[in-house]
Amino acid sequence: MNLDPNELYTRLMLAESDLDSLEILPLGSPDGDDEPIEMPEELPILPLRNTVLFPGMVIPVTVGRQKSIRLVKKAYKGDRIIGVIAQQNQDKAEPTSSDLFGIGTMGYIIKMITLPDGNTTIILQGRQRFRVKDYVREDPYMIAKVSAIEDFFPNQNKKESKALIQSLRDSAHKILRLNPDIPQEARIALDNIESPTFLTHFLSSNLNAEVSDKQDLLEKPTIPEQANKLLELMMREIQMLELKRDIQSKASSDIDQQQRDYFLRQQIKVLQDELGMETPERELEDIRLRAAKKKWPESVKKHFEKESQKLQRINPMAPDYPVTLNYLELMVDLPWGEFTKDNFDLKRAQKVLDADHFGLEKVKERIIEYLAVLKLKNSLKAPILCLYGPPGVGKTSLGKSVAKALGRKYIRMALGGLHDEAEIRGHRKTYIGAMPGKVIQNIKKSGSSNPVFILDEIDKVGSDFRGDPASALLEVLDPEQNNAFSDNYLEVEYDLSKVLFVATANSLETIHPALRDRMEIIELTGYTVEEKLQIAKKYLVPKQRKDHGLETKAFSVDDKAIIKVIEHYTRESGVRNLEQKIGALVRKVAKSIALEEEYPKPIKAEHVEKLLGAEIFDKDLYQDNDTAGVVTGLAWTSVGGEILFIESSLSRGKGGLTLSGQLGDVMKESAITALSYLKAHSDALDIDYRVFNHYDLHIHIPAGAVPKDGPSAGITMLTSIASIFTQRRVKPQLAMTGEITLRGKVLPVGGIKEKILAAARAGVTEIIMCNKNRKDVEEINGNYVKTLKFHYVENVDEVLAIALLPEKVKKSTPFIFPDDTQKQPLHEAVN
Repeated sequence: MNLDPNELYTRLMLAESDLDSLEILPLGSPDGDDEPIEMPEELPILPLRNTVLFPGMVIPVTVGRQKSIRLVKKAYKGDRIIGVIAQQNQDKAEPTSSDLFGIGTMGYIIKMITLPDGNTTIILQGRQRFRVKDYVREDPYMIAKVSAIEDFFPNQNKKESKALIQSLRDSAHKILRLNPDIPQEARIALDNIESPTFLTHFLSSNLNAEVSDKQDLLEKPTIPEQANKLLELMMREIQMLELKRDIQSKASSDIDQQQRDYFLRQQIKVLQDELGMETPERELEDIRLRAAKKKWPESVKKHFEKESQKLQRINPMAPDYPVTLNYLELMVDLPWGEFTKDNFDLKRAQKVLDADHFGLEKVKERIIEYLAVLKLKNSLKAPILCLYGPPGVGKTSLGKSVAKALGRKYIRMALGGLHDEAEIRGHRKTYIGAMPGKVIQNIKKSGSSNPVFILDEIDKVGSDFRGDPASALLEVLDPEQNNAFSDNYLEVEYDLSKVLFVATANSLETIHPALRDRMEIIELTGYTVEEKLQIAKKYLVPKQRKDHGLETKAFSVDDKAIIKVIEHYTRESGVRNLEQKIGALVRKVAKSIALEEEYPKPIKAEHVEKLLGAEIFDKDLYQDNDTAGVVTGLAWTSVGGEILFIESSLSRGKGGLTLSGQLGDVMKESAITALSYLKAHSDALDIDYRVFNHYDLHIHIPAGAVPKDGPSAGITMLTSIASIFTQRRVKPQLAMTGEITLRGKVLPVGGIKEKILAAARAGVTEIIMCNKNRKDVEEINGNYVKTLKFHYVENVDEVLAIALLPEKVKKSTPFIFPDDTQKQPLHEAVN
């Protein structure tokens, strides 16, 4: 039967809408003829949510909005002509005129049906496109002034036009072949369409595309432009359908391949049994034999048996099988109750520590103490040592020496930049790619339950959304609970109490307070020049010589050259940069040997600048002066001790105080405290009280680009201010350090060793400090301080008595006060 395409399409749409009972009337005008309907100047507008109506197309539309129901009922009783426009936003429940596209299609209501659920369904036939000029009103429904858009296909008999139409037909047939969901009636309807215009609209309406793409087709000015755009969208649809077909084909092939693999594996299994090769059963039996030799607790043994029985029940082809197998292998690989024997030869241990490291007496003493107690008791919870000090002083390498002295295995775990808590506790087995934490991994690698475990850079542990590793370390490092450490992957408790943990840190401020409380802090101070010299001679030079392939006789450097490198090419507490500079000297010699050139042997101080270039740092030296108000202080820095100069000057003003030199808050407060003390005790120092009100005080510390802070410059500032107000110079070759209070007490400060060594290097001969710092001086090797004289004080009166010379400056600056009739020299004004 040769059906009209419009009538066939209508029946298809109605069938999809469960409206098969509807009687389809002949298409055309309300009177039943095929005369075209003239477009009125104004049209009631029906917004469509999910579709676009094309001219000539018949579609069912379910109307649910109250405005739309009123519109269609009134139109159905009248001429049945309405304007249909798609919404720009499909989610808008009550669209306004601004929510609609500017071009739509005039539609004719063929039939209207009221459904049982209260909604109204109409059968619409598209007639002609129109453009909206303006909206007349929006209530009770939208009415718009419109202008018709003519559909025309210019030069449709040309070869290009015929080729375009034929391409549309071929593409449509290809889509029908690739998509089995499209009914065969569509092919019949497609073959019966002869009009190029209707064919373009028909394919545009039935294309599987977004509403925006269909609207774009509707808005094309001419049919050829619409056809070209339509062809582009159809080609894209063909590509998607072909890709979908290929994916389905591959998926089917994969299923067939899996079945084939299964049968092959069964055959391989039979062959393996015949040949006696490794099978899953044999793997499990091997794990059980190894487990029988383990010295693990009863609870761990029960857990292992449970997991091994679970593995026996799992199909070897299942994804869970390798996960459980890896877990059981980890359990039998861990050294449960397996310990290395400690070497209790204390003299040998002392020799090992002395041979590997110069100095570090406190650390060596602590290790020997631990060995002594362990030897006597034969059982001791391992302490958690934290080696704290600047970079390059040998904290990490000291861990190797400790392991060597004890005869234990050595493990190092770098914590710098660690953010993930799972790195410590591990991942749970349920996660893909789960693994134990690094603590358990390293214990497994060492093969011993009592290694020396170095936790390097513990102060650089971070925390973010992945957890707080520092808090996770609490369980690892707490001697009271690390005998039952629980790893998320291992799921059973592991004893870490026999592990000797040694942490290293550059700063204590960034370590978690609870974590710091569980560790025994051992401070490693910087090395002196003399210590660096010995370290260079005994360790660094031989090491660099060996690393660069030179013989002993080929490279040598004298002591003065090494000291010059230390003082003028490095500025650090440790020896890392010193080793780099010595390496540079060795490379220079290696280059000369390779080129068969002459080179100095041994390298002396005068050769260093030629080999390493200009000096990088200037050595701080004491600068003698004849000016009042200049005092030498001592400061601690991260690279060792330094001397600093504090200068004070007076100028006429109103008693203001100026501080310069990039001072921190604590240092500023020390200056204010010193000035307040002098004001309160001016009579005792023979200072005219009027000076404080009529002269401004300026305190400056040179090297203004370097931030400075701390309380240790308190007595130095006080001495500088007292010197400028009394015009009495400070004793030459004298330096001082100490904190002050408003009562005039001198308090102890830190970094004494570094400060004293800096003073000795600078040529200072006398040092003033708090009496409570005497114990710090006594810990320093006497050879390093034999040229220094120490003054231990309790209050600032003692400081000023020692520091200020009795005579005044000869050329003193005169003071002028408002009630004076003439200028007087400062010492006369004060006296």
